[in-house]
Amino acid sequence: MKHKANYNYSDKQLFWLVTLRVLIGWYFLYEGLAKVFSPKWTAYGYLMDSRGLFAPLFRKIAENPDLMAAADFINIWGLTIIGLLLILGLFEKAGYIGAALLLTLYYLSHPPLLNVEYILRPEGSYLWVDKNLIMLAATIVLCCFPTAARIGMDRIIHQKRKSK
Repeated sequence: MKHKANYNYSDKQLFWLVTLRVLIGWYFLYEGLAKVFSPKWTAYGYLMDSRGLFAPLFRKIAENPDLMAAADFINIWGLTIIGLLLILGLFEKAGYIGAALLLTLYYLSHPPLLNVEYILRPEGSYLWVDKNLIMLAATIVLCCFPTAARIGMDRIIHQKRKSK
């Protein structure tokens, strides 16, 4: 499948698509770096606090030291790397897919359901729709309207491919 680098966005559309990409990237990068610089950080409490259909799976991960170490590693470095990819516009599609996967797991771990209370309280009161679901939808939209081939490091990669 060839990459189509020539999308016809208006300047305003391109500006807001890139702005949204960078803001989501910043969110991921900062969340990752906050965990990198907190040596005792672990997702254990978050996973044990899981509710909903997939709660038993998330609790099993938390109860297994090897799986817990993998979950922590994936969270810390996944967030950090995805954030960098989106901010830089580098391997944009991979960044969006990684972001969508993590956001889906976060949503499934702590679904905003009726009569469910979490130890880690959310910022507001939600029913079915929370920030993870909204960011997931935004990430999917951005994946459908790529910008990095115009404004990002992917532009350099695509220019090199064209010149060959």
